Amino acid sequence: MNFYAWLRHRGLSPSSASKYVGAIEGALSTWATEAGLTSTPLAALTSKVAFDRVDALVRGLSVFQERNARGHHMYSSALVKFGEYLGDSFASDVEADIEQILEDSSLTRTERTDLVKCRIGQGTFRQRVVTYWKSCSVTGYTDTRVLLASHIKPWRACTNAERLDPFNGLLLTPNLDRAFDGGLVTFSKDGGIVFSVLLTQPYKLGITPDMKIKLAPKHEAFMGFHREHMFRGA
Repeated sequence: MNFYAWLRHRGLSPSSASKYVGAIEGALSTWATEAGLTSTPLAALTSKVAFDRVDALVRGLSVFQERNARGHHMYSSALVKFGEYLGDSFASDVEADIEQILEDSSLTRTERTDLVKCRIGQGTFRQRVVTYWKSCSVTGYTDTRVLLASHIKPWRACTNAERLDPFNGLLLTPNLDRAFDGGLVTFSKDGGIVFSVLLTQPYKLGITPDMKIKLAPKHEAFMGFHREHMFRGA
């Protein structure tokens, strides 16, 4: 979901959404690049951590302070909204998550290693998810080399135990993984797939309304969280 669609999904009018997008892609990116704060436009940033660093520096620029005051703080509001967009739905920021793991003094060396491998899609969590499902949780595709072990309840919202729990995992083809991780599809209590209105032409991705998943009772706490907090509307 791009920034404009996210703003509209959050209830902003088309004109307000366009105004914020224009500020991020236009003046704010120009000020940031001309000042040497970033080598790419702000809209190209995908890491919340990286954006936060640039955000703080942009706010210190005299041109920002002058234009923001004259524009009734529209530019600062645009920065806030874009930061929320990058961090929305517990969005992935692998670098920041790994840094947090390494700095956690309560973890043993083995626990740190397991969690880092888990965060990059390897290690104990993937092995447990592959062992449980053996094939794509939805389609039954069996070549696990191309399947992704996807957390149901996202990393940022999990305890360390939940991050390694195989019942917090699905084994998915890449197209289903991206749609599920982005909240564009979810699964009902009986395992039926549910589409977000924001997912256009799902059939072109090979995602169809008759898809179903066989969930165990232990999956439901995690899937319930996904339906309530991750899914982007029915």
